[in-house]
Amino acid sequence: MTQRGSPLPEDALEEKFLAATGPGGQNVNKVATAVQLRLDVYALRLPPAVYHRLKIAAGSRWTLEGEIVLVARNSRTREANRQDARARMQALVDAAWIAPVRRIATKVGRGAKERRLEGKAKRSNVKQGRGPIRLD
Repeated sequence: MTQRGSPLPEDALEEKFLAATGPGGQNVNKVATAVQLRLDVYALRLPPAVYHRLKIAAGSRWTLEGEIVLVARNSRTREANRQDARARMQALVDAAWIAPVRRIATKVGRGAKERRLEGKAKRSNVKQGRGPIRLD
């Protein structure tokens, strides 16, 4: 089982190099510099809550086989794309370990209620003063 912040195990990762689009000029036609990184989530043996958060965070990158697929093609070199893909995958898994902080509902104080009502009364008086002038 992996812990928060620990590096991803190599046996859970699979890299594939693809022909990239983007920067590189004619080099992109000759060299496969883009990286497709696959992470086998089941190999991580995550707790159920972390697994659920990771699945939500991965979104459409999650496959039916329980893998997360990331593609990195921003750089001209294979190694830079490889490091980018691994860093992004690590950040995704690390973010899943952070449980959201539950909001504790609080009550509005009496003073705040009074101030709000006073403000409403003042505004009401201002608006009433805008009506037509009656000379009765």
